[in-house]
Amino acid sequence: MRPLAIIGIVLLVAGAVVLAMGGFGFTKERQEVDVGPIEVAAERRGFVPPVVGGLAMVVGAVMLFAARRAKR
Repeated sequence: MRPLAIIGIVLLVAGAVVLAMGGFGFTKERQEVDVGPIEVAAERRGFVPPVVGGLAMVVGAVMLFAARRAKR
C-alpha cells in the first residue's frame, strides 16, 4: 500500500472520530516559573471543532483518490 493511501485512511478515520465526538477538548500544560523547589505551572485549554474533522475526511478522501489514480 502506498504511503499516500495510508495517510488518507488515517485522516479519514481521525476525521470520523472527531465528527462522531462532536469535537474534542485538550489541555496543554506549560511550565512558567521554576525557582528552586517552587514551581508554578499554567494550563492552556483548547478545542478542536467538528469542522476540522470534516476537513480531515475530505483531505483523506482526496489523498486516497490521488493514490488510486497514481497506481494506474
